[in-house]
Amino acid sequence: MRVTRPMLAVTGVAAVLALAGCGSGGDAGAVPPTATGSLESLAAEVKCAPDIQTDADEIRQALCKNRDGKFVLATFATDRGQREWINDAKDYGGYYLVGRKWVAVGEDGVVRALRGRLGGDLEAGTDHSAHTG
Repeated sequence: MRVTRPMLAVTGVAAVLALAGCGSGGDAGAVPPTATGSLESLAAEVKCAPDIQTDADEIRQALCKNRDGKFVLATFATDRGQREWINDAKDYGGYYLVGRKWVAVGEDGVVRALRGRLGGDLEAGTDHSAHTG
């Protein structure tokens, strides 16, 4: 099996979701226009110092933490690459704040709080709570 960078990035998201725990944010209320920009500029908007995990042509991904909690912030070279990544990542559960060529992934309260500063659309991953092992 060939492992691609996007697959590694999705694996990183799964690990972060497992470690993140619950966020403290809650719904942020009014939603601003969706932010645009580089990973660093988006991170600055939400007051996090990004810990870059993946720095490739097609995706840049960082672990972030701010007062709202821990989350993954990723930017993409193409809309198609972003959508493919989100579709694969949703199998791991979690909550996604989606903007144009960027996504923030974390607990529900965290992404809702981020939405109050970044705008974007909320999406949810697959709910595995009903599955038994």
